[in-house]
Amino acid sequence: MIITLSTTGGTPAEQIHDQIRGLITTGALAANERLPSVRQLAADLRVAPGTVAKVYKQLEEEQLVETRIGAGTRVSPHATAISKDVARAARKLIDTCKRDNLELSEVLQVIRATW
Repeated sequence: MIITLSTTGGTPAEQIHDQIRGLITTGALAANERLPSVRQLAADLRVAPGTVAKVYKQLEEEQLVETRIGAGTRVSPHATAISKDVARAARKLIDTCKRDNLELSEVLQVIRATW
């Protein structure tokens, strides 16, 4: 699992959450796959363990992961991945929007209006 943090992408917690959520919804992290421990991921990303714990709790509330004592945090078997076609189209949309310097809020408005 590769997660990168930037100084311009929101708070570390937001970035970690969004990236793990993206890995789950695109199928890069499969059902029942184990995530790194809170301490390990915090050390890898050089953030406070509380930041990672907060993210894992939020993902658990969204039913994307499950945490069990002794078994760690794993991708929920109920988390579903989107199709490869949808993931590919989303990547293309993101690339185009970034090239046109659109903000996420503007992109979401376009998607809602088109939906």
